[in-house]
Amino acid sequence: MNSVKTYTLFTDHDIYLFKEGKHYKLYDKFGAHSAEKDGVVGVYFSVWAPNAKKVSVIGNFNNWNHKDHILFPRWDGSGIWEGFIAGLTWGTLYKYAIETGRGEILEKSDPYALSWEQNIQAASLVSTTWYEWNDKEWLENRWKKNTLNAPISVYEIHLGSWVREGSDPKRFLNYREVAKKLVPYVKEMGFTHVEFMPVMEYPYDPSWGYQITGFFAATSRFGSPQDLMFLIDELHRNDVGVILDWVPSHFPGDANGLHRFDGTYLYEHEDPRKGFHPDWKSYIFNYGRNEVKSFLISNAMFWLERYHVDGLRVDAVTSMLHLDYSRNEGEWEPNIYGGNVNLEAKVFLQDFNKAVYKKFGDNIITIAEESSDFPMLTKPVHDDGIGFGMKWMMGWMHDTLDYFKEEHENRKFHHHKLTFASMYMHNENYMMPLSHDEVVHGKASLIYKMKGDEWQKFANLRALYVYMFTHPGAKLLFMGDEFGQTNEWNFTRSLDWHLLQYPVHKGLQSLVKDLNHLYRSETAMYENQFNHCGFEWVEADDIENSVYVYKRNGKKQDDVLIVVLNLTPRVLDYKIGVPAGSHWQIIFNSDDGKYAGSGIRSDIFKEQNEDYMYHPKSISLNLPPLAGVILKKTKEKKYKLQRIKQHKR
Repeated sequence: MNSVKTYTLFTDHDIYLFKEGKHYKLYDKFGAHSAEKDGVVGVYFSVWAPNAKKVSVIGNFNNWNHKDHILFPRWDGSGIWEGFIAGLTWGTLYKYAIETGRGEILEKSDPYALSWEQNIQAASLVSTTWYEWNDKEWLENRWKKNTLNAPISVYEIHLGSWVREGSDPKRFLNYREVAKKLVPYVKEMGFTHVEFMPVMEYPYDPSWGYQITGFFAATSRFGSPQDLMFLIDELHRNDVGVILDWVPSHFPGDANGLHRFDGTYLYEHEDPRKGFHPDWKSYIFNYGRNEVKSFLISNAMFWLERYHVDGLRVDAVTSMLHLDYSRNEGEWEPNIYGGNVNLEAKVFLQDFNKAVYKKFGDNIITIAEESSDFPMLTKPVHDDGIGFGMKWMMGWMHDTLDYFKEEHENRKFHHHKLTFASMYMHNENYMMPLSHDEVVHGKASLIYKMKGDEWQKFANLRALYVYMFTHPGAKLLFMGDEFGQTNEWNFTRSLDWHLLQYPVHKGLQSLVKDLNHLYRSETAMYENQFNHCGFEWVEADDIENSVYVYKRNGKKQDDVLIVVLNLTPRVLDYKIGVPAGSHWQIIFNSDDGKYAGSGIRSDIFKEQNEDYMYHPKSISLNLPPLAGVILKKTKEKKYKLQRIKQHKR
């Protein structure tokens, strides 16, 4: 006897929106929801399986028997199966037993489950995302933190390997344990946001979370949904925003996951030229199917609404937008215009951005991880843009790291690797990423990408960070980069925090901390970071000295900084052009002894009222080796001209 009762949460309008690809709150309808029928408390289940012959709920409450609790198909052709089972409550383990058209019985976890078991069976749990939040003040004011003319400095984190403690080095800290250590650290270091690598449920640790099976479930390897909410709540209460990595590009072929969910290619594209990812051996969503669009955009809304997150960094956008991504000739099919753009994916991303910005406005940020020059990523959808708030500046990252890998004496032959970004820096709204991808798979840690002896390596990295923080655009550093992690990132172990006992590592950490706070306090460094007014070259062509000089301009006329980079191991007396009547003060020097630099002071030792570098006045200053120096325009002279004894390193 079937002990499932008829019940529904869907209205006719819900079904209409679902089938049109415009239902963005499906998590309120699908999945397992506590309910009451005829005065009896239980759970309502619903699942989309349009090609199934029969769907039943199996679990620890019926000994996993697929014959006892059979759901009812809706009459409207939506493909939804639903029903109410009395007596069930929070913590019940369940799956859907789906009988396919061929008579197979597939045991599938719930695509909308809020929690999953953390074991090989990976059953779904009847769960809840109820939580008593304490971040009202943050939510009311976060638009000030997430707007494009605010300082945005992101600390990218893999929760399983940021820190581990105790007698068992394999044990993860849970979300609440992480909160106790991470929140004060991020706040002290001055980062404005954290970005968590995927926290959605995933079965395989070496995927780092990018092979997701439970899109609506916070991974239980670190605790419950409420534990993750506590971590986010604590970050918000300490004035730190939260960005999540979101992966709408692909999913794994695990038997209990989305792949061939009802025995057919339901969520993925049936054509392997569009539906199978050759690099990751995973399956690509069918962006042309409206019900799949509703699923994915609802998933984005879920994390923004239920978990109060402030942004989504969308993974692998390049692979989504290009039909020929990682494919040889003959392995992909052109679009209707003969091109390589996946038009269905483009429309999906436009719809996603329109939906989330319509709902949340400037309170949130969407960020594209996109490595090609696909146009208009951060332009409005009404102008045929894709509508992202920002995109990763991959060209800047590659050029910068390539330059700093060069021997010092050869840098003059590669000088314009560091100037080239200024040719396109305002084409999009950019975030400069030094992410996890740059410190794994034999690429070496950032500190070991630098050239020279130990002192020179750290000096180079300090100078690179000055260049990064003073360059237009938002910033992103991967965990460990801030103190010079020497080993490549290993997801199975903690960062090497013991390195902070050594002055060079502690000094580098102090430099990043001070740069973060300088970035947040000096409006010239961020107010115009996404428009042409904010950046101006003073000297871009001093190839022989490997020196770069540029201005950062705030909105006020006198809010100006000058940045000077000396990327050779020599101390230089250097002359730069400045406006008439202006006075300057050195406010930052990466060679300062407190950063484990050589301690050579950078001082202005001469002023001349003569044309230089197309300016009517010049100043001369000492440039320490492999260092970045920042000068601020002041209303009056605040220094005594002096000459500092020169050194060579």
